[in-house]
Amino acid sequence: MTSTGDVPTDGPIIEITDLRREFVVRRKAGRWRRRKQVVAAVDGISCRVQPGEAVGYIGANGAGKSTTIKMLTGILVPSAGTVTTCGLRPVQQRKELARRIGVVFGQRTQLWWDLPLRESFTILGAIHRLGRRAADERIEQLISELELDDFLDTPVRQLSLGQRMRGEVAAALVHRPRLLILDEPTIGLDMISKERLRQFLVAERAEHGTTLLLTTHDMGDIERLCERVLVVDHGRIVHDGRLADLRRTVALDRTLVIDFEEPRAPLDIPGTERVAVEADGLRQSYRFHPGRTTAARVLAEASAHGAVRDLTMEEPAIEDIVRTLYRR
Repeated sequence: MTSTGDVPTDGPIIEITDLRREFVVRRKAGRWRRRKQVVAAVDGISCRVQPGEAVGYIGANGAGKSTTIKMLTGILVPSAGTVTTCGLRPVQQRKELARRIGVVFGQRTQLWWDLPLRESFTILGAIHRLGRRAADERIEQLISELELDDFLDTPVRQLSLGQRMRGEVAAALVHRPRLLILDEPTIGLDMISKERLRQFLVAERAEHGTTLLLTTHDMGDIERLCERVLVVDHGRIVHDGRLADLRRTVALDRTLVIDFEEPRAPLDIPGTERVAVEADGLRQSYRFHPGRTTAARVLAEASAHGAVRDLTMEEPAIEDIVRTLYRR
């Protein structure tokens, strides 16, 4: 096993060069025949992630996100190219790497299903060879910051999805990893649970300088947590930059949903297309292109015709953004 002193600490947390992963699949070739076909789930990706960065890794289903993460963590062997994570080769040095990263898969658990949540944390502290005092202090900190007290003694199988996901994040951070990888961490969570988890992750990064790599279909996660966005489509990176730059690059239509205090006649707002009027005008939806007008102007025009109780901005789906990028 590689010693801690042999591991570089001043280089990129993630360094990928021409990374490729192929799978052999069987396709129908007639009524009774099937033929083998080689499919590249990851097709020549190169990028670097520096210590302390928060990077969103986004794309449509099947774009290659989870395959990339599995190669970063040593679960899959690359077909070609090179990858280092925390200065280590993920496959060859997987045990050492496990001490330096934390991973949360939204649809898989690292907790012990039939044990109380507290026991999972204790076991993980022992697995990572933390001293008893250090483990207890860290676990208590996570319990407090993620508000886990009320269900610590509940078996994991009896937890709600929101409770379990907070437990999963705590479990991934027990050993204070340099890199935290989150794969769809807020999938299926209600708005309160999502926001609680996001606030914690922001605070954790600020306090410990943890590097974050996040895959998600929820643009709210990206907006709250990430400064940089990598967009992958068909196994290739089609955008690498800030989220604001991505939106400027792909200026698709937005929809503003406005809830009025009282019923209102349908409005004609310059630069928009009215797409829905509900409940006698209490709720009205307007689609607009950011190159022609802004949400602030649409709201100002609507407010001039009646008091606004609430509003919601519907951003373009990630799939639409990726599709537009790939066509370009």
